[in-house]
Amino acid sequence: MSSPDVAGMLDQSKELDRLRNEQEGILSEINKMHKKLQSTPEVVEKPGDNSLSRLKMLYIQAKELSESEVAVSSQLLVQLDALIPSGPPGQQRRRMEGNEQKKKRMKADPDVPRLSPSLRNHLEHLASLKGEQVAARVTLEDADKDEWFIVKVIHFDRETREFEVLDEEPGDDEEPAGQRKYKLPMSHIIPFPKRNDPSTAQDFPPGKHVLAVYPGTTALYKATVVNTRKRKTDDYVLEFDDDEEDGSLPQRHVPFHKVVTLPEGHRQ
Repeated sequence: MSSPDVAGMLDQSKELDRLRNEQEGILSEINKMHKKLQSTPEVVEKPGDNSLSRLKMLYIQAKELSESEVAVSSQLLVQLDALIPSGPPGQQRRRMEGNEQKKKRMKADPDVPRLSPSLRNHLEHLASLKGEQVAARVTLEDADKDEWFIVKVIHFDRETREFEVLDEEPGDDEEPAGQRKYKLPMSHIIPFPKRNDPSTAQDFPPGKHVLAVYPGTTALYKATVVNTRKRKTDDYVLEFDDDEEDGSLPQRHVPFHKVVTLPEGHRQ
């Protein structure tokens, strides 16, 4: 594991700690409000009392923080999957396909460890991506460079932990039908932040390297954040690598929901 790998995971871990600390504070406030309403329920009938509005706002904040925690946890799991050696592609495929009888024995054997709640929740989150657009690396592990595109999730197999995705707008040199399907491991998929929920997006500081959709295309490339956004709904101003014009890198605006964490070991 290289230093950049460690640094990236530490950044994500710090963000996870920050979100959990904020959640603890919000839950503490919610418990105080519950005790207040239980001891003096008549207070909500007083003119000008905002107890219920305050409680609703706290629940909304708790929900947003929880969704952000899921998004950051997903990124950490993707990074870990990318760092864990998986063997040659053929060997990995054979291991995934396995033997049907062995699978049946494993399901019937009470000594086989069950999925942890966190992993089960993560798999449920990945399965819920069906029908959504995600960023996908469509190149093999030993390719000279990584190619990332916007694809649509068709299905997520919990057993093999593989995605079936559809590239709805492949390039001119792709299949004549205009669409192409791929089967990809979890480590090749990065969910986008939700367009209508900015709280699911990370806030990348100036100078941070990211993976972003190049304007006017369905391809993602490495880019650098140029300045600080004032609002979470603001576009990112980015400079894409190898995008030189007249000796300088142009600054391009990209919506926040088309910018994700740059995977460790990205090759371009």
